Amino acid sequence: MISMTGKAVLVTGASRGIGAACARLFAAAGADVVLNYLRSDGPARDLLQELPGPGNHLLAQADVSSEAGVQGLFDAVLGTYRKLDVLVANAGIWEGSPIQDMTESDWERTMRINLKSVFLCCRAAARIMREQKEGRIITVSSTAGQRGEAFFSSYAASKGAIISFTKSLASELGPLGIVVNCVAPGWVDTDMAASALRSDAEARQTIEKAIPLGRVASAEDVAGPILFLASPLARHIQGEVLNVNGGSVLCG
Repeated sequence: MISMTGKAVLVTGASRGIGAACARLFAAAGADVVLNYLRSDGPARDLLQELPGPGNHLLAQADVSSEAGVQGLFDAVLGTYRKLDVLVANAGIWEGSPIQDMTESDWERTMRINLKSVFLCCRAAARIMREQKEGRIITVSSTAGQRGEAFFSSYAASKGAIISFTKSLASELGPLGIVVNCVAPGWVDTDMAASALRSDAEARQTIEKAIPLGRVASAEDVAGPILFLASPLARHIQGEVLNVNGGSVLCG
């Protein structure tokens, strides 16, 4: 039902987890997918080879927390497709420590990778989409950005900022034809959360008991709502935070 044929879609942090699931789903829907990654060259190349569909896909190594990296990335996108229809700002890290032990470099690394990257990519996308008079931007936040998360305060702060940033862009860019929304996952069974979910069966059971649907999301469970927000089905949804958490955090 959802067709993205002919659409150029950039997914940051696409070599694994939610980003990789998004890449597969957009490709299956017919899109031309740009796979951005930082260091995971092997997994990114493997993913490129397995992408379904007829799309003309592009592998793009870039540090999206760097202005020069983002400039090079978007130059490559325009050089290949002459346009950008969808940005999925997904790249991020999940690191934490007790606040009394957190260093300034710890805080700054999380803010640079999780928040600055979203600013830089959204700014670059907005410049392109403004000229096109249309486009879709989907940011990826977290339940931690809505309720906080003990021992991961820097992560929660970065994700909370993404929500406010998304709402601001929705108001600013909507009149230009640019649709901006956010997805906020809860626990997702990815490599990033492996230390909490895959190494301790008892801890996982505790987590699952706090989720009304009784299970931790897969990466595909999050990619589907992202595809929806990028599709014409969501054309009148603006500035929303779509929660994908199995009911663990109920936000209106």
